[in-house]
Amino acid sequence: MLLYFALRGIEWARVWAAIAEAGAGYLTACALTTCGSFFLRSLRWRVLLNAEARFSVGTVFSATMAGYLGNSFLPARAGEVIRSFIISSHSSLTKTYVLTTALAERVMDAVALVLWSSVVLLGVNPKPQWLSDVSWTTALIAAAGALGIVILPHASGLCERIIGWIPLPGGIRERLLHLARQVLSGLRAFHDARRLAGFVLLTAAIWGLDAFGLVLAGYAFHLPITYTVAALLISALGLGSAVAATPGYVGTFQFIAVTVLGPFGISRDAALALILVVQALGYIVVLVLGLPAILRYRGWSRKTPVS
Repeated sequence: MLLYFALRGIEWARVWAAIAEAGAGYLTACALTTCGSFFLRSLRWRVLLNAEARFSVGTVFSATMAGYLGNSFLPARAGEVIRSFIISSHSSLTKTYVLTTALAERVMDAVALVLWSSVVLLGVNPKPQWLSDVSWTTALIAAAGALGIVILPHASGLCERIIGWIPLPGGIRERLLHLARQVLSGLRAFHDARRLAGFVLLTAAIWGLDAFGLVLAGYAFHLPITYTVAALLISALGLGSAVAATPGYVGTFQFIAVTVLGPFGISRDAALALILVVQALGYIVVLVLGLPAILRYRGWSRKTPVS
């Protein structure tokens, strides 16, 4: 549905002409910033994982890229399960613990994007009304998630008592208790000041680099995309992808691009050309970096039993 609204009234001849005339040098630089962003994301996840184990940068980077490869071609963020499965298969950590750190990372990303978009919107005119509305909705969800990350690890006794009150067979109750302990243990990764500071700094670097990459892409298409506009678009793409996780965010990204960039004097045709190329670059990067990670995991799985 979003793809239909994004493509309605598009003059495809102008889109293809804009893509054909795009500057290859700027697009190459944009692709390199995408690689850098993925690398920083793997470092950030490693900060959480190393709360309970020790992983090399290469191991976490490979798992991260395998996950983003899954997100690019599978629905509902299936890549989060893929990267969690790879890490747990290469360590003594359980899948539940690793998946909890991955999902908590996404919640904290949403919190950061809400804060960033709120600051950016203060200096942006005209303000896209739909983005302001989505920001408020996502802010409530993100705040609830952040509150849960803060409070739940301190309520382990209450969680165990609640599970104990539920009339269940003993075996199922023990499994639920084990699952709850692993989830709470994964959330505790944020309860270290030094670890949290590293996570926050890396998050700021990631989204800042992504915005810079969009500025470079704007230069490639000769579009007047300032860093503020790029930051607003990055915030919208991040918040939008959290709501509608189609494979590769097809439809979501196109709709957001033409909607956000329109008020800043960028035509729908130019905005669509820009986002199509940016997405294509993203696909190329995750294929180049993600496929070797999947092949490497096949080697791991022959040597390491699944925990």
